[in-house]
Amino acid sequence: MQIDAHQHFWIYDPNEYSWITDEKDVLRRNYLPAELAQEQNKLQFDGSIAVQARQTLEESHWLLELAEQDDRIKGVVGWVDLRSARVEDQLRRLADHRKFVGVRHVVQDEPDDRFLLRADFLRGLTKLKDFGLAYDLLIFPKQIPAAIELARRFPEQRFVLDHLAKPFIKDAILAPWSDQIRELASAPNVWCKISGLVTEAQWKTWKPDDFSPYLDVVCEAFGEDRLMVGSDWPVCLLSAEYEEVMALVGDYFGGHREDRRKKIFGENALKCYGIEPVGLDAEDP
Repeated sequence: MQIDAHQHFWIYDPNEYSWITDEKDVLRRNYLPAELAQEQNKLQFDGSIAVQARQTLEESHWLLELAEQDDRIKGVVGWVDLRSARVEDQLRRLADHRKFVGVRHVVQDEPDDRFLLRADFLRGLTKLKDFGLAYDLLIFPKQIPAAIELARRFPEQRFVLDHLAKPFIKDAILAPWSDQIRELASAPNVWCKISGLVTEAQWKTWKPDDFSPYLDVVCEAFGEDRLMVGSDWPVCLLSAEYEEVMALVGDYFGGHREDRRKKIFGENALKCYGIEPVGLDAEDP
């Protein structure tokens, strides 16, 4: 089973998606499951993990409604207000749905580089384990030190690093990101999505070799059991088509063992998010 571990859906509204600026005009329309299915069918992908794009409970419930209607949506990483005194109620309502698998906050937009360690945020984060939920880290490199401390503080909580923490691919800068990634990966409860690469490079003019140093780092740091592939569709369309994104990663792992490829292209996502591999015959050898 091939799984896209990171993509988004939305019904475009300029008031709700203010982050979609003029230079991102291609994103100023609706992106819904039927269109993604067409892209995935070309590559024999079986489904995906839908991830929040707005920080509203309304969107989290809407994504779960989509997932209820579409078996290709294997899981939803939504948003709840982890700083709220009512966070348990919010989580309980969402976790009643079997496809609610994780939570994410847009930490990259927070002015405090140590936002992840705020007392009110940590109080809410402690509730995720009770519901069996992962937490997706959406951060910039400057916020990795806080993520390292967070992962060490909560060794029983599963964390998923989105987009490799957005390294400076466009400028071909590796340090100190590379050392910090290795330190973050030393916590065995942290997984990593190979996603969001093309939008951190020179849009439309990137070359596959631009990404190899960054892929080398995360492959060495996280190993074959804690990496998963995500398209970041439709955001990836700023720089590349869906097939190009998946081919980029597929070509990098082209010389690797088939069992390793299967882990990175699906099995690890299912395991990390606690998703039953529906559609696979458990009795097959």
